[in-house]
Amino acid sequence: MAFESSLVLENGIAKITLVGELDASVAPQFQEKIKEAADAHAQKLVLMMEGLVYMSSAGLRALVYAKQKMGAQVKIYLIATQDQVVEPIKQTGFHYSVIMLPSYDASVIEG
Repeated sequence: MAFESSLVLENGIAKITLVGELDASVAPQFQEKIKEAADAHAQKLVLMMEGLVYMSSAGLRALVYAKQKMGAQVKIYLIATQDQVVEPIKQTGFHYSVIMLPSYDASVIEG
């Protein structure tokens, strides 16, 4: 399955939708979206991950890059992450660095 990512910036929130398989061959494309969000001085980063079916170690490194690039003050939300993607995130302990939600909750994210 081909990888796709799209970025929407609105009210200080950067929302990146990820679809397909995030591996080493496409990680730079995801990192470019993160850079765009950081350059726009987004206050929150929301990763819509429902359509992401696979994430390699390169994908995990891209998540770490997001945390570093956005800065400690920016909250990162992982939304609707599938089990096969959650597993490596939890194995590395990265889930302690982000907020994982089962669905987009405007009261939590936008509040």
